[in-house]
Amino acid sequence: MPPPPPRRRGLGDIPIKVVYLAAAIVATVLAVLLIFVVFSGDVPTRQTQGETAVSIVPVPPVTATPTPTAGETPLPAAPESKKFAPLPGKASATKGTVTDKASGISYPRLGGSWSAKSFAPFSVAQRVGKMEAPYTVAASAMLPGDAPAAKPSTDADYRAIAVQAARWTLRTQYPEGATLTAWTASRKVPVGKGWTLAFTVSYPSGGARQVGQAMVTVVEVGKTKPAMLVASIPQGGKAYWRDLNTLADKVRPL
Repeated sequence: MPPPPPRRRGLGDIPIKVVYLAAAIVATVLAVLLIFVVFSGDVPTRQTQGETAVSIVPVPPVTATPTPTAGETPLPAAPESKKFAPLPGKASATKGTVTDKASGISYPRLGGSWSAKSFAPFSVAQRVGKMEAPYTVAASAMLPGDAPAAKPSTDADYRAIAVQAARWTLRTQYPEGATLTAWTASRKVPVGKGWTLAFTVSYPSGGARQVGQAMVTVVEVGKTKPAMLVASIPQGGKAYWRDLNTLADKVRPL
């Protein structure tokens, strides 16, 4: 006589410990999934050891037209031509040439107290003194902001863009309340297409007003947007004012 078939086990025959274990596993998995869904947007980007997170303040772009923003003092009209007379001070010795391949221009590397420093949004920068406005800086970059609708072609086009660059320099390199008081130079670049404007700046400092000197050069570099060289030196650095003449005379497209 064959043995009876084995009796099938039902749910009631599963040990209570096994039931509790399975329930605990399911609950843990669900909790992990819930945490991932809720907090996935808060996961920080990976940061290597020794790295410091730095908040970069956006730099105001050059506006598409010379029209000043609300509350901004309109700039005086730039002369069609004005010689850049030698400024006071003694020109720093040069230490070769800065070749800014990102922007497509070259200009003198200044010696003495000038040193190369990282300085956003510029691709290359030389500075003296503290990292605070008003800055003593000579630096280059592509013209900030959107490219012109059409590539500039005339001297008047480049002069108008240089006026925009001068306004941008006032907003970014000097304290709030700085004004352009006079144009000290307005001329074509030494080589290629472009324009240089130099100007004096009045700015607030310690309850009084001081005077700085600055220059901007925009240079055609084969693109719709020109390259830009900015140099600005406040009153505290007036011993370096003559370096603006050096930069204006030697800036070149690559």
